[in-house]
Amino acid sequence: MSLFMMLVALTLVLALLGFLGYGLVLWYRFKDREDRSLEMLTLHVAVPRENEVKIDSMEQIIAALSSSYKGARFKFLQPLQAQPSFSLEIVGTAEDIKFYISCPKKYKDLAEKQIYSIYAGAEVNEVDDPNIFFEEGKVEYAAMGLKKPPFYPIKTYKEMSTDPLSALLSSMSKLQAGESLAVQLVICPTDGVWAKSGKGFISSTKKSEANPEKASYKVDARQLEAIENKCNKAGFETIIRIVSVAPSSEIAKLNLSNIKAVMGQFESPWNKLSGRKIRFGSWFMTDFIYKYPMIYWWKGKTIMSTDEIASIFHFPNKSIEAPTVYWLKSKKAAAPVDSPQEGLYIGDNIYRGIGKKFCMTQTDRQRHFYIIGQTGVGKSWLLADMALQDIKAGKGVCFIDPHDTFESILERIPPERAEDVIYFDPSMTDRPMGFNVMECDREDQRDFVTSSIINLMYKLYDPYKTGIVGPRFEHAIRNIMLTVMEEPGATFIEIVRCLTDQSYVQALLPKVKDPMVKRYWTDQIAQTSDFHKSEVLDYIVSKFGRFITNTMMRNIIGQSTSAFNFRKAMDEGKILIINLAKGTIGEENSAFLGLVLIPKILIAAMSRQDMPEELRKDFYLYVDEFQNFATQDFAVIMSEARKYHLNLTVANQFISQMDDEVKNAVFGNVGTIASFRVGISDANFLVRQFQPEFNEHDLLNLGTGEIYMKTMVNGIPKSPFSLKVAATEKKKPGNPKMAEMIKRLSALKYGRPKAIVEAEISKRARL
Repeated sequence: MSLFMMLVALTLVLALLGFLGYGLVLWYRFKDREDRSLEMLTLHVAVPRENEVKIDSMEQIIAALSSSYKGARFKFLQPLQAQPSFSLEIVGTAEDIKFYISCPKKYKDLAEKQIYSIYAGAEVNEVDDPNIFFEEGKVEYAAMGLKKPPFYPIKTYKEMSTDPLSALLSSMSKLQAGESLAVQLVICPTDGVWAKSGKGFISSTKKSEANPEKASYKVDARQLEAIENKCNKAGFETIIRIVSVAPSSEIAKLNLSNIKAVMGQFESPWNKLSGRKIRFGSWFMTDFIYKYPMIYWWKGKTIMSTDEIASIFHFPNKSIEAPTVYWLKSKKAAAPVDSPQEGLYIGDNIYRGIGKKFCMTQTDRQRHFYIIGQTGVGKSWLLADMALQDIKAGKGVCFIDPHDTFESILERIPPERAEDVIYFDPSMTDRPMGFNVMECDREDQRDFVTSSIINLMYKLYDPYKTGIVGPRFEHAIRNIMLTVMEEPGATFIEIVRCLTDQSYVQALLPKVKDPMVKRYWTDQIAQTSDFHKSEVLDYIVSKFGRFITNTMMRNIIGQSTSAFNFRKAMDEGKILIINLAKGTIGEENSAFLGLVLIPKILIAAMSRQDMPEELRKDFYLYVDEFQNFATQDFAVIMSEARKYHLNLTVANQFISQMDDEVKNAVFGNVGTIASFRVGISDANFLVRQFQPEFNEHDLLNLGTGEIYMKTMVNGIPKSPFSLKVAATEKKKPGNPKMAEMIKRLSALKYGRPKAIVEAEISKRARL
């Protein structure tokens, strides 16, 4: 074999070995690429709309990511993703525009801490990768990088009069249904070789300018300054990918070209972003989906500084007007560090990615709990969940409900407590339960009962104190009731009879011990002309008569003996479920029964003064839509009931539904206030309770099941914080058969046959 042929053969062998070696290096560099990408996680970042954070703050966050760089002697032998990569993405659809950061799991904490350190009110959640593709959608894509060597800078936000993000988001906000856009910047920290090249260029340029033989060689001083500024910053290998999806290729291309045109705003006199040729579309889309970093050799790499990256990708602030940006609707705040972990479970405090449950102790609950929020936000389920926890803990509970939440409670009552349930439903007319409003265990309770009925009349007929009820009405009712109560077992039936039957009054007068009450009849009424007497008494009859002419109501309030004793129920830890659903008994009847039930509960609680405080069992009263039943007696409960261990939890929709006296009692005495999403007027009032942690915008935009809470821990007031209400009992299946069994059992134990009740009432009324 000739020498020439030997050289050719040797050359071919060496070429083959080089090709195999190059292939081996490529295999080694790419072998873990997919696994490393699958280990990345995606963080969705939402910031408050009113934030004023400047763009340079994003530059600080990106600069912090450069600390993840790993040095290596033989960089070309490193696996492709030996350096950690970060994907900064802006994803727009017809519904919203969202911001994402994808990073290796080990750098999640670094990314979150950097974001929270700058955007204190931000919310960072780990989510699945956003999906921009549609089954019938057409896809167009582009890749962009620097046109000139990487040390030549592009224009940054510092040289722009407006936020560069505005134009980008404006284009995305015009997307229609079935269209989507994604701008992806995959960045990897790199070494300073590119910066040394830039500084070498500056040095050689200055030498050339100083050389007399090259006097004609001139470079703009601003260019050298710009290059030096870029080279003094941390650099990242960067690839910009843009993907557009739309129902047709024409629309997808149009949306893509709009984004590429926006990128033109970063063109400087020395460099600009230009398109990269994509040879294999399937490879490009794989790189996009897996968020692979750039694969070009150094000469073709795009290396961008922190301020260049921040100019393209940063979180929006209040200057951005794009209508579809996904803003953080409401801020979050941390629960107190000494939050109880045992007791009544309210919900989870999720702050900066860390969840912590919040519970309330029995002592803090004794200062009462007020809940406010619009309809459908979760108030009733929070009440039900709290009540069920108390029931399962063996505590005494009374739940007054004008809706149908009681059904959810009955379906979830533990079998071992079924015997403790007293279910009061006025619509169960076949076996009505007696509830004597005027029943008193002691004489000193009569004045309180009388006052509660007068307050009831004001609430029903004269809520704005216009004179419909007034002092004259008050005086008459007080004396009539005190007269009737001299007869054991007197009810509303006897009040109407006293107003219409003079002989009945004459029979009662000898039993009246109070001389002032007796003189009302013997002096004032006796000396009133029949015309005026009839006018006054008939007016009063019209107010009471409407309740005893209704058969359902008469069979309840007309029974001399109540079916159950509130004091006994408290002391024995019974479960009172009071169904005042407006749909079954009517709004007026619901309000009337609620207005007389609340004072009876308060009377029962205050009667506990005859036992030592340490023997008084805590009893929990829950009232939904409590404004329907709130009179001055509620104000008394707020200030007095704590020492009698009657613990109140109430909810309603609007502050304006409360009288001033009740409102002052609520916000002056209640230890815990929880606000769901509210309306504008309520937000304006409540913001004083939740400042400075939360503002009106936060109160107006809370999500369903989210609350702001201001409470006490061990009697010490704490700063407001946010909670996600768990409503754990709602997630458990109910047992309708259990609810039906409890209803029947309660009716048999506490109700009486309708025929017997009506016969007794007829006999007493002499009908």
